[in-house]
Amino acid sequence: MDGRLSGTSDDERSPAYTSPGPVVGPASARTPGHTGARPQSPVHADPIEGRPDTESPATGDRSRRTPAELGVLYGLGAYLLWGAMPLYFRLLAPAGAWEILAHRVVWSFVVCAALLLVRGRRLPTLRRPPRELLTIVLASLLIAANWITYVLAVTSGHVTEAALGYFLNPLVSIALGLVVLHEHLRPLQAIAIGIGAAGGLFLAVAGGHVPWIAFALAASFGTYGLVKKGMPADLGALGGLTAESAFLVPAAAVVLVALQVTGTSTLAEGPGHVALLASTGVVTAVPLLLFAMAARRVPLVTVGLLQFISPVLQFVTGRALGEHMTTARWVGFGIVWLALACLVLDSLQARRRGPLST
Repeated sequence: MDGRLSGTSDDERSPAYTSPGPVVGPASARTPGHTGARPQSPVHADPIEGRPDTESPATGDRSRRTPAELGVLYGLGAYLLWGAMPLYFRLLAPAGAWEILAHRVVWSFVVCAALLLVRGRRLPTLRRPPRELLTIVLASLLIAANWITYVLAVTSGHVTEAALGYFLNPLVSIALGLVVLHEHLRPLQAIAIGIGAAGGLFLAVAGGHVPWIAFALAASFGTYGLVKKGMPADLGALGGLTAESAFLVPAAAVVLVALQVTGTSTLAEGPGHVALLASTGVVTAVPLLLFAMAARRVPLVTVGLLQFISPVLQFVTGRALGEHMTTARWVGFGIVWLALACLVLDSLQARRRGPLST
């Protein structure tokens, strides 16, 4: 998703629950207390990359939050930030979508690289075996497509359609898991996909136009999650985003230079505007890291439920900004929400039956 996150490596989202943004909107999220036993001075994984650390809460210290409680807070933070993205991108006016994308790529690389260096990590190299490099390249292109579509949606007044894309994303991810990974589909999941497809078709026919923004966001982020499953294991969440943005930096630099040469760059708007453009790196990295920390501390079903915060906030934002909703669109959204209700019910049932599998 722009969050998001939405089927990724173990510190990203699972196929059933990817979400952004960037990307975005993206996990095995078992915690020591997942089986019902109280954690006994757990050794936590590194919150970002998953390495063990030496911190552990004092046994019996009730003033400290449990890993699961912290995970929920981290998840709430990530999805609330992703949900607020439309308001942030509107602050970047008069910058156009391509200028915003270029700055986001460059500053995401700067921020992620700095975080890696501060943590004593080496920057990821793109000198890798062809298969690994191809995976990074595909992930880079998919997240770039997701980012530019999302920014175009916000800057052109289609925030509610962007929200629809992220409502559809879990359904697309499950469908990809079925078709590409040959994953087993539970009955309610099959029903959810069928209802969701009907909702998308209804919106395309009754709405008078194909909601391409929604379909593009759902398809790009769902496929991004699928590709991320094959990312080199040594990268982790932060290293993966660093490698992806590093691949895109040359193209982003060309865009920024071209805008400057043609006189269409908005850097002359003043230091405040420049600072906002530079902050795209932080705005991209922080929700991702919060999500990675959440995914390692809470059960997968919790992550799946939290993910709906972002599109709900985006939908509310679009309505608050005065975007029109016809009766047909309300009906179409209602059908999609019914599909998601089936998906949530399936997740809760699977949770009660035993450990939730990805």
